[in-house]
Amino acid sequence: MDPRPMTVAGYARVSTENQLENYSIEEQTGRLRAFCAAKGWTLGELYVDGGYSGGNTDRPALRRMLSHIRRGGVDAVVVCKLDRLSRSQKDTLTLIEDELLAHGADFVSISENFDTSTPFGRAMIGILSVFAQLEKDQITERFTMGRIGRSRAGYYHGGSRPPTGYDYRDGLLQVNPYQAIQVREAFALFLSGKSVNAVSRELSARYAGSWTPAKVLGVLKNTVYTGKVHFRRQDYDGLHQPLVSQEDFQAAARLLGPGSPREAAKTAPQRSPFRAGYFLSGLVWCARCGARYSAVHGCYRCYSRSKCSPKFVRDPDCKNRSWPIGQLDALVLGELERLLTPELLADVLRPEGEAAAPDWAGPAALEKRLDELDLQTGRLIQLYQVGSLPREEVERRAAALRAERNRLRAQLDAPPPAPPPEGPDSAARRFWAGWAAGEADSRRALAASLVERVEVDGEAVSIYWRV
Repeated sequence: MDPRPMTVAGYARVSTENQLENYSIEEQTGRLRAFCAAKGWTLGELYVDGGYSGGNTDRPALRRMLSHIRRGGVDAVVVCKLDRLSRSQKDTLTLIEDELLAHGADFVSISENFDTSTPFGRAMIGILSVFAQLEKDQITERFTMGRIGRSRAGYYHGGSRPPTGYDYRDGLLQVNPYQAIQVREAFALFLSGKSVNAVSRELSARYAGSWTPAKVLGVLKNTVYTGKVHFRRQDYDGLHQPLVSQEDFQAAARLLGPGSPREAAKTAPQRSPFRAGYFLSGLVWCARCGARYSAVHGCYRCYSRSKCSPKFVRDPDCKNRSWPIGQLDALVLGELERLLTPELLADVLRPEGEAAAPDWAGPAALEKRLDELDLQTGRLIQLYQVGSLPREEVERRAAALRAERNRLRAQLDAPPPAPPPEGPDSAARRFWAGWAAGEADSRRALAASLVERVEVDGEAVSIYWRV
């Protein structure tokens, strides 16, 4: 009586959509069928992963095949080439030894002409998987070096979705006039003292768009707006036009504090720019243990003495005193009033109207956006007519578009104001007028632009100014 014919599973993989279009899958599956027919094996099922890298095992068809093998009934897995299964040496050996062989399924590669049913075939698996890993590492290295070279030459590498304020055309970032206006306003609002939350609300109201706090924060921290391209923790001079000055970007960075949440965690907790609600939020430090002070229950209090996360505590035995919020604010404000003479303010404040708006932020860009708003309004009406949107949603979106259109039309119709001459006295008046009219986050921004930190040591308070 003839033995039962082998029942095998075929596996094919390509790593890109281009290979899919070039019929690599069809070539592999054709060879698998012909090989099994010549051997007299029963090809139970073909598992195909199209457009998946061989650098990891997170592939849907591979997972289904392994699940089938664990249930039993598969005598062997056949591939056209070893690297179709995996390009990782570790993953190759794990898949074959811990998944296939452990569940009674041998592994057969057509191109390398070996299978694991023989000792020689098992030895060859380890050798060839080393070369597959080497080829993968070389491809990755060449790709990385190419991207570093392009970054040094000033080309942007950030995927198909360009940062807000730019379009990606012909391999370069091109200024999107209307979005560029919004980016510059985001910086201007934040530097004027608005919190990140306040900036997101104001921009969303003005432009009928989705300016989330996370989006605002991402814009404020992105060096691409200063004309840089970023790759592998390095900034290079880009070929694109910057949208904000280096000075404004650095001023925003100083207000935001450490460059990332991870860096912030390494030092000490900082008052989030999303919720900076007090005059000295994020500026007060303990001179004894090195922790920051937080504003709680009407007082600035050392984090080491508060019931907060242990990672914020520097010395659990710290006995540094707490200061009433109003008392410490008044002390620092008094020093500001004493030191900020009209002459000094004239030096540190940029006169209004000093920098002219760039050409791409002029009437032509605003007219183009007005045309876009008309098109969007027409599309809304069409969606409502075909029943794709409920009436309430249409009315909400239409109202936002109408508000933005009215604001832009008023901006176009209004004559540009002539900048008044400003001397030291008017600079000082403008500073203190802004202080008196500002909210808490605006006052904090003004203070943070001048005060680097305030250190408390019992009754003694030391103020360190930004140089």
